[in-house]
Amino acid sequence: MALQLQLRTVSGLRGRADRIAKAAFRGLSFYTRVMENCEDEARFDETFRWPVASNIDGNEILEIQVFNYSKVFTNRLIGTFRMVLQKVVEEGHVEVTDTLIDDNNSAIQTSISIEIRYQALDGTVGTWNDKEFLETPSVHSEGDGRYSLETDSLLSGHRQGTDGSCMEVCEGSRAGEGLAWHQGTALHQQLGSSTSEEHHEPAVLEAEDLDRKVMRLGGGLDPDTISLASVTAVTTNVSNKRSKPDIKMEPSAGRPMDYQVSITVIEARQLVGLNMDPVVCVEVGEEKKYTSMKESTNCPYYNEYFVFDFHVPPDVMFDKIIKLSVIHSKNLLRSGTLVGSFKMDVGTVYTQPEHQFYHKWAILSDPEDLTAGLKGYLKCDIAVVGKGDNIKTPHKANETEEDDIEGNLLLPDGVPPERQWARFYIKIYRAEGLPRMNTSIMANVKKALIGENKDLVDPYVQVAFAGQKGKTSVQKSSYEPLWNEQIIFTEMFPPLCKRIKIQIRDSDKVNDVAIGTHFIDLRKISNEGDKGYLPTFGPAWVNMYGSTRNYTLMDEHQELNEGLGEGVSFRARLLMSLAVEILDTTNPEINSSTEVQVEQATPVADNCTGKMEEFFLFGAFLEATMIDRKIGDKPINFEVTIGNYGNQIDGMTKPVLRRKKEGGDGDEEESELLHNSSEDEADEDGEMVSVSSSQPMKPLVTDRNYFHLPYLEKKPCIYIKSWWQDQRRRLYNGNIMDKIADKLEEGLNDVQEMIKTEKPHPERRLRGVLEELSSGCLRFVTLADKDQHHSSRTRLDRERLKSCMRELENMGQQATTLRSQVKKNTMKDKLKQVQNFLQKLRFLADEPQHTIPDIFIWMMSNNKRIAYARVPSKDILYSIVDEEMGKDCAKVKTVFLKLPGKRGFGPAGWTVQAKMEIYLWLGLNKQRKDFLSGLPCGFEEKKTTRGQNLPSFPPISLLYTKKQVFQLRAHMYQARSLFAADSSGLSDPFARVFFTSQSQCTEVLNETLCPTWDQLLVFDNVELYGEAHEMRDDPPIIVIEIYDQDTVGKADFMGRTFAKPVVKMSDEQYCPPRFPPQLEYYQIYRGNSTAGDLLAAFELLQIGSGGKSDLPPIDGPTDIDRGPILPVPLGIRPVLSKYRVEILFWGLRDLKRVNLAQVDRPRVDIECAGKGVQSALIQNYKKNPNFSTLVKWFEVDLPENELLHPPLNIRVVDCRAFGRYTLVGSHTVSSLRKFIYRPPDKKAQHWNMTGEIVVNMEPEVPIKKMETMVKLEANSDAVVKVDVVSDEKEKKKKKKKGGGGGGGGEEIEEEEPDESMLDWWSKYFASIETMKEVGVEQRSRGIEIKLDDSPMKGFKGQAKNKEKSKAPKDDKKKKQQSAPELPEKKNKQKIDELKVFNKELEAEFDNFEDWLHTFNLLRGKIGDNDDNATEEERIVGRFKGSMCVYKVPLPDDITKEAGYDPTFGMFQGIPSNDPINVLVRVYIVRATDLHPADINGKADPYIAIKLGKTDIKDKENYISKQLNPVFGKSFDIEATFPMESMLTVAVYDWDLVGTDDLIGETKIDLENRYYSKHRATCGVSQTYSIHGYNIWRDPMKPSQILSKLCKEGKVDGPHFGPGGRVKVANRVYTGPTEIEDENGQKKQTDEHLALTVLRHWEDVPRAGCKLVPEHVETRPLLNPDKPGIEQGRLEMWVDMFPMDMPAPGPAIDISPRKPKKYELRVIVWNTDEVVLEDDDYFTGEKSSDIFVRGWLKGQQEDKQDTDVHYHSLTGEGNFNWRYIFPFDYLMAEEKIVISKKESMFSWDETEYKIPARLTLQVWDADHFSADDFLGAIELDLNRFPRGAKTSKQCSLEMVTNEAELPMVSIFKQKRVKGWWPFVARDENDELEVTGKVEAELHLLTAEEAEKSPAGLARNEPDPLEKPNRPDTSFIWFLNPLKSIKYLICTRYKWLIIKIVLALLLLIMVALFLYSMPGYMVKKLLGA
Repeated sequence: MALQLQLRTVSGLRGRADRIAKAAFRGLSFYTRVMENCEDEARFDETFRWPVASNIDGNEILEIQVFNYSKVFTNRLIGTFRMVLQKVVEEGHVEVTDTLIDDNNSAIQTSISIEIRYQALDGTVGTWNDKEFLETPSVHSEGDGRYSLETDSLLSGHRQGTDGSCMEVCEGSRAGEGLAWHQGTALHQQLGSSTSEEHHEPAVLEAEDLDRKVMRLGGGLDPDTISLASVTAVTTNVSNKRSKPDIKMEPSAGRPMDYQVSITVIEARQLVGLNMDPVVCVEVGEEKKYTSMKESTNCPYYNEYFVFDFHVPPDVMFDKIIKLSVIHSKNLLRSGTLVGSFKMDVGTVYTQPEHQFYHKWAILSDPEDLTAGLKGYLKCDIAVVGKGDNIKTPHKANETEEDDIEGNLLLPDGVPPERQWARFYIKIYRAEGLPRMNTSIMANVKKALIGENKDLVDPYVQVAFAGQKGKTSVQKSSYEPLWNEQIIFTEMFPPLCKRIKIQIRDSDKVNDVAIGTHFIDLRKISNEGDKGYLPTFGPAWVNMYGSTRNYTLMDEHQELNEGLGEGVSFRARLLMSLAVEILDTTNPEINSSTEVQVEQATPVADNCTGKMEEFFLFGAFLEATMIDRKIGDKPINFEVTIGNYGNQIDGMTKPVLRRKKEGGDGDEEESELLHNSSEDEADEDGEMVSVSSSQPMKPLVTDRNYFHLPYLEKKPCIYIKSWWQDQRRRLYNGNIMDKIADKLEEGLNDVQEMIKTEKPHPERRLRGVLEELSSGCLRFVTLADKDQHHSSRTRLDRERLKSCMRELENMGQQATTLRSQVKKNTMKDKLKQVQNFLQKLRFLADEPQHTIPDIFIWMMSNNKRIAYARVPSKDILYSIVDEEMGKDCAKVKTVFLKLPGKRGFGPAGWTVQAKMEIYLWLGLNKQRKDFLSGLPCGFEEKKTTRGQNLPSFPPISLLYTKKQVFQLRAHMYQARSLFAADSSGLSDPFARVFFTSQSQCTEVLNETLCPTWDQLLVFDNVELYGEAHEMRDDPPIIVIEIYDQDTVGKADFMGRTFAKPVVKMSDEQYCPPRFPPQLEYYQIYRGNSTAGDLLAAFELLQIGSGGKSDLPPIDGPTDIDRGPILPVPLGIRPVLSKYRVEILFWGLRDLKRVNLAQVDRPRVDIECAGKGVQSALIQNYKKNPNFSTLVKWFEVDLPENELLHPPLNIRVVDCRAFGRYTLVGSHTVSSLRKFIYRPPDKKAQHWNMTGEIVVNMEPEVPIKKMETMVKLEANSDAVVKVDVVSDEKEKKKKKKKGGGGGGGGEEIEEEEPDESMLDWWSKYFASIETMKEVGVEQRSRGIEIKLDDSPMKGFKGQAKNKEKSKAPKDDKKKKQQSAPELPEKKNKQKIDELKVFNKELEAEFDNFEDWLHTFNLLRGKIGDNDDNATEEERIVGRFKGSMCVYKVPLPDDITKEAGYDPTFGMFQGIPSNDPINVLVRVYIVRATDLHPADINGKADPYIAIKLGKTDIKDKENYISKQLNPVFGKSFDIEATFPMESMLTVAVYDWDLVGTDDLIGETKIDLENRYYSKHRATCGVSQTYSIHGYNIWRDPMKPSQILSKLCKEGKVDGPHFGPGGRVKVANRVYTGPTEIEDENGQKKQTDEHLALTVLRHWEDVPRAGCKLVPEHVETRPLLNPDKPGIEQGRLEMWVDMFPMDMPAPGPAIDISPRKPKKYELRVIVWNTDEVVLEDDDYFTGEKSSDIFVRGWLKGQQEDKQDTDVHYHSLTGEGNFNWRYIFPFDYLMAEEKIVISKKESMFSWDETEYKIPARLTLQVWDADHFSADDFLGAIELDLNRFPRGAKTSKQCSLEMVTNEAELPMVSIFKQKRVKGWWPFVARDENDELEVTGKVEAELHLLTAEEAEKSPAGLARNEPDPLEKPNRPDTSFIWFLNPLKSIKYLICTRYKWLIIKIVLALLLLIMVALFLYSMPGYMVKKLLGA
């Protein structure tokens, strides 16, 4: 179905110019090639083809525009031709000659001549005649050199004259594919190269060509609008008949990996229930852990950390459920009652950014009771780490901000906070095609005895979801069980568990086994958008795959049936559906249990899943090579199955087996499905028998490792008929999207390749990609739209179609807008976004409702199944519409067979079991007329001899009559970065090249990872079957495998890659631009991981009639004689020029032993491209591991093209006695690019000489106002050139207005901090605050970007992000302010700050490799598992040095520079590498998130430091039971570089008995820091002061440092001038010039100025670089036993001072702050409106006996009670009672510090830090029963609502609506008095006021408390007066007897009677026991 246009000529043109034409139809336009210098007539003679999916409507329009083409300016329109296609639609073939019209719609003299054809869908119009106009002989004949570069062969297959025998061209079905939506994407995408550039195209598109093309293709002058889609579309070597192979071999699913789930339970709030003792249970999968119990509180604070380690496959891991439940009053004897729980699967956490939720609140709900609302909140951190994942935790500072619970819920983005309960109905109808399972011997015995032949399987279905399982009934002995049951789950919606697992199991007395498993991903069957839909599915069949259907007792692939790994065979299919109903929990009838229920379901009609159709699958095996030699000795055949059809073991169980056919293949069964009309429509094939396997054949030897099957010209075929419900539409839609995605992916690979190889204008290509994307999306919308009315479409089909259409339409529009935004500088961002599109498309294309099962191809040897390939049915499904057709349908596909299941893990999975060229076609039987259309032409069909010889029988083999002979030339130049396959850490690589059934090897190069073979392999007489022209476009692929040669045993496999040769037919010229081919890099894979690159070129030359003499000669370089080995010829090998490589040899470090002997006299050998140099010998490695000669050089010829530079090898050998050498280790520098020196451009040097640049810093003494500086840095805008003064004034104004516009006056009272109060920690905490603010600010800036990132999130995401970026919660009042103003918000103390790095310093400063590089020396094999972490274990030492590569004659001015020392070459100004003594001062601040080391889930950490021989273990100062210990210590160590330069800081866990365990360690290379230009010896502070907490630490003052830097960097300066100015180079800095000493005297100084320059040193021309600021770095702690998984983090920094300089001052004191002792006095004056609990005995009136209890959080033991106010009738109580709570408090962290023993068995006290919260409770006292709890209030002493003035004004608002009320802090106010409400929850869980208390809080420091003591209760000193209580409350004293009588008689009458009776009974029993023995004796003795 297509519209085809042949544009012949345009005549009557004026003037002489280049012409180009553009044809457009339905939004898809094509350009012709440019006709250069045409005068009157332009003969285009080009054909364009538009595949159309829906019939063309008579009034659609075809438009052709003709332009004057201009390379520079926009093309100028000459005229337009528009044609309504009515006539075309009617007649199908029209020829037209007509005039063009101009812009004003008036005709002009230019005319155009065209021919149009159209073939409709139903074939009604236009029959294709044999001599199609495709064949009209081209005006330019083939060899006619007039084809200009761009225009060659626009339609790849059309110009060669063919004789119409080849169906393909006649049908025109794929001819023009190159233009519209070309299908087989060229292989090079995957290889990451550009082989497939068009025939006469150079393989590397040069910029000018691109530009030329671009201009031709509608480019204007503006380079920002040019797009490059059309280039590849028009020029790609379009592969019509081959689809690309997959290069990654090994199955990665199903292989176990390491995971760690870490959960911190911080606190719970608002737990429902009265006075509870909550415990949190954390459950991951099967493992449970508990927190400690907190007594009588419903907002417990835990801060406990739990870690769970797993070693399981990813699928299993991500389905595990994390369950957090809060349990009330659990103890040893009872399990406690569940308050509420929360669950989510691990996968949800893993898909979060950074794989974690940090400080989020989980909503607890009660699964037993759906009607109840929320049961409280639990705050926690959850992180899931896989191996190698790096988790960045936000900085653990003092977390003071009051949490906004609603805004920080533990839910993924897009999930609404109010989740509702929902029922998930999973209906299971029936299954079919189950395998015959039970092969137990008993079954056979039974069968023999009873003769019954029952089905041997008892299936049931088990469904698992969200941690619950439900199962259907068991259907005894049935292969086609019918259940019609539904399983109902009740779960919150949307659920936080992503997958439902559905498993058919076989019930067995011993153990049930899985038959097959299927997962339903809820994200794929629902849509959360505004127009979304709830999860829905089916009724539809799902196919299950698993192990092979061989019936043995032990199935080695059983895991596959459990859903782990890729199934290798069809197991069964299951008809099921799923629906979700949101529950209305207010409805009283609702069943409130969440247990899984199973009920009967109504069966569905048979035809609900679609009409049964007969499908036809045809396959032809064109080649079977690379068959593993282990199976090469037995005959081999291939079996193809689809579902159970074609399966030789049990055929298809559904059709009635009529009879077994003998003869033919002998082993297939004739099967026909008896559906209603099978007899009537007697198959036109007569009796067509499926032939599902090829004939067995003995393989022949290819070479030592592989065999091949000699198919030669006879290719075996298979065909299978099968019956499935016709749901092709689902697959079609998936295919359209897949093709859009493939095209997009290919385009993106192009763009990345262009970026990688630094080709010009990748942004143009990206624009092109976006154009293709948007047209593809629009195409989908039109195609998918037309098929709306299918009877058997499920709800999911309809909803998915709607949402896919919406999404794609949306994506198309976004692509269009994005295209216009793509500029050179926005490229990276936009590329990311386009990659999101790609993921989205792949996600959408995956169809959850299956239809036709996948096709399996099995290789059988001797009837044993050896290896398989699995082909998704949608990939080979046929459709008349091109876009809907499967990407491999009717194509030759290269398939690599792999081992099944676990056998394919590891090295076994890397080797190929067999490589097949296979052709497949699957479609409706009635459409099968052209199932052979895609095969290479030139064959005869061989039919079966059976039957009435009907012509329509499919062939059982194809006999090729045409064959072409070729010669393949493989130019193997070199490989790099190969795997180390030998224990020496090197390999002996050789390459083996396979092409069809031939193979050849290169020579073996010993001991290298970067072999340069430089070898040409020639394959003669390669025979390929088929037509010549197809070979040109579709040559078979070449497989290249790299091996390591071993002296014994067989060679080890090191990797594989594919390539496609450039083809030259015998009638083509061997001349540019296509020949000679260029070398390209091909990515080598080993399993799934990359294993290097191969640099090679391949050409396939047809041997014509004249034999080989016609082939181009091989002209190798003449100067080398390598015997039989041919070098790569001249035109192909790279052009070389002379380079000099200078090597800086510094030293060797950490060399490990070699063969147990220590390395003593090492030497380094450097080699590059065959040349090299050796270092000096280190005489005694122990004494001095540095080299005596620093710089050496050698000259070498390297390619001009830097991308082709060979790697440089560094090898370290140890020179032993008697001239022996041992290899210690080696390192390969794979890319020299970063070491290439490019002489500076003369022109560019002038900028730094021009005038002065003035940099104005602030004019005042900087101490108090450092704020601005920091902010500047934080915003990372211009740091210099800023006039700060105005900023300051603004701020002062703001201050007056009141804290940045904030309401509520309290905040402003904050006084300037007193200097003496400040210490290092003030500085640290202030810095962390700043860091957070900057983070928030960046986040709020990032809003816009984030939204772009996930274009599909719709508006929900937007709203959410907006909320998140609100100001931090401590200034709730200031929300009016917009986010970017954040920094001004808190009117913060002016404290000096330092920089807190959230990572290692190395990461920030590029490893300090500014001139000294560290190269890891490796040795030993690379492990077989794909973990890259093994690299660590292979490191045997490090080489320090550097290199510099430059073209040889250097410009003179460099060497003539002053002070140039020729011995150092390019390495001028390098320090000496003699040993040097250094004082190293290590400051350890604290550790966070340590991995627990003890059973109790805690650790007792201490620090251990090792440097050289110094080993410090700070064991006595361990910190008990802490995972976030604050160490606050510094250690001084004297060390000598280079011998002692690796500092190891470790954290150990102290144990009372046994050895201490290592928690984790971090290593720092001090030497690189010491010598770095970034000056990492001692960080530069923000300000210079000579006393106080911020004293200058460096022995050198700023001015001395500055002078030294200027001298070393040859910078002019520093010149200090008057008025606070300093000039360095051409910069002038200004700043303050005086300093205060301790006594407040002011002195003149230049230090501030010097410091200003140092802080902006990176701006100094030439010599500048960023200096390390005063800082704290955060280093991950790693444990060698758990490689790659972080065990915690350590905050620290290191200062270094050379010993030959003046000694530095004493170390800064960073010891942890001691908590300050405070005393809180709380006076409870009165209560009011307390609820009345008791009924009076006489009067029945309500009263209460009130008392108030109070305690500070964490000190429940020290709770204090008032006396009791008896018999209050109004709820009023008078107490005048004082509590006194002494406590230790850390001001900076706002926490109370408590030290207590955890249990009686604890060895020592543990320190806890708890928020300062006061709890007051009101109780009703009862004398004989437990007191009744009435209500409570908890006040956070840092921020609590101000008390009401009177009892009336005191309301519930004060608790619930904290956000709006003014808050006070007792630490600032010191004394507060007022009324506060007591609250409790009523039956409906609503908060209600249960009383009010008038209290006074008074806070004193310990000293103040000592000065003015006060007594407890109402005691001395400072006694309170007795309360004035009314008489009623004293009835107890006035008439005790009476009240006792009433009390006891009324309340406890029955109890007393019971007790008396019980006592009597007891006495009787006792008497009986007492007297019984005596009576017994009497009776016995008869006395």
